[in-house]
Amino acid sequence: MKLSYKKLWVKLVEQDLKKTEFAKKAGISSASLAKLGKGANITTDVLLKICEYLKCDISDIVEVVKDEDADEVK
Repeated sequence: MKLSYKKLWVKLVEQDLKKTEFAKKAGISSASLAKLGKGANITTDVLLKICEYLKCDISDIVEVVKDEDADEVK
C-alpha cells in the first residue's frame, strides 16, 4: 500500500492555488513539495503544516491506495 496525494492537488485547484505559492504560504520546503509531487513519503510534520494551512483533516489531502503489484505473488 502507498499514499496518494491526489486529494491535495484537487484541493489546491479548487482554491486556485499554484503549488509553489501554496508551499511558500504553508511553510513547506521545495524538497517536500517535490516529494509530494512524486508520491514519495514525507514526514507527518509536513502533512500537519499542510492541514493547518488548508484548515482540513489529513483524510482531506491523503488517501491510502493499494499497490498495483500487491496482487502478484513474490
